Amino acid sequence: MKLGRLEKIDLRSYWKKEATDFTPWLAKPENIQLLGETIGVELELQGQEEKVGPFSADILCKDTLNDHYVLIENQLERTDHTHLGQLLTYAAGLDAVTIIWIAQKFTEEHRAALDWLNRVTDETINFFGIEIELYKIGDSLPAPNFKLVSNPNDWTKQVKKSASSQNVTEIKLLQQEYWQSLKNYMEENRSFVKMQNPLMQHWTNIAVGRSYFNISPTVNSRDNSINIWLYINGDKAKENFDKLHSSYYEKSLLEIHPDIIWEKLEGKKSSVVILKTSGDFTDRNDWTNQFKWFKEYIEKYSTFFRPKIAKL
Repeated sequence: MKLGRLEKIDLRSYWKKEATDFTPWLAKPENIQLLGETIGVELELQGQEEKVGPFSADILCKDTLNDHYVLIENQLERTDHTHLGQLLTYAAGLDAVTIIWIAQKFTEEHRAALDWLNRVTDETINFFGIEIELYKIGDSLPAPNFKLVSNPNDWTKQVKKSASSQNVTEIKLLQQEYWQSLKNYMEENRSFVKMQNPLMQHWTNIAVGRSYFNISPTVNSRDNSINIWLYINGDKAKENFDKLHSSYYEKSLLEIHPDIIWEKLEGKKSSVVILKTSGDFTDRNDWTNQFKWFKEYIEKYSTFFRPKIAKL
């Protein structure tokens, strides 16, 4: 069998100018999705050259899991101190933000600077360094590759946060281990749903492609139950709940489970759709059974709700 040879292409041969060629290309949905997959964050595009307070980013997105800003700075050259200074300005002026620095090549000192920033900041500020590459095989179309060179260590940040608050307990450590084991189970069993990195809490979140919506698997040690929640948040939470309920309630009983519960939660900011079953998450011997249930119904929730939420 004959194989082709991968050939690296000069970025400027495809994108002549950063502002008018590369940034509009990156802002296309399929390319933002590819970038999000690289860093493990589901991104929702807000715009190009967008203002966030006194700041302006090449591309502004939101992390659909937590509604935090994601600022993207592009540089089709080697990294420089000017762009590093911009990143520090963003981090200093925003309470919670993820900053993505995309460049043709990262110098060792700038990569080390991002690694250091990720170590000394808490979990509300995250820095990613990414090298953009172009490849082709023979006469094929150029294919982009996002190469991750620096990223936050979520485990370290979570431990640092908990240690500073002196709030690490046996149950919180077990919760984190449980979610990590569920994440591993989902990956090993080839689930199409991507789980977030585990934290020391009784829930984890799964993006559904749009801000103010997320799927949250939870564990409850008080009543020994495991649950899946669809959270509907934001100013239009009640309106969006009503639209989903009026159109899809009956279908959800058939396609997800007859025991699914829709709760508008009048007087509260959010509305929810809940499915629960018995399960003691502290019983390690039962984890595989619990993970099997979670996988089945997380996938059903995602398959059922994701396209319907996209149409709202």
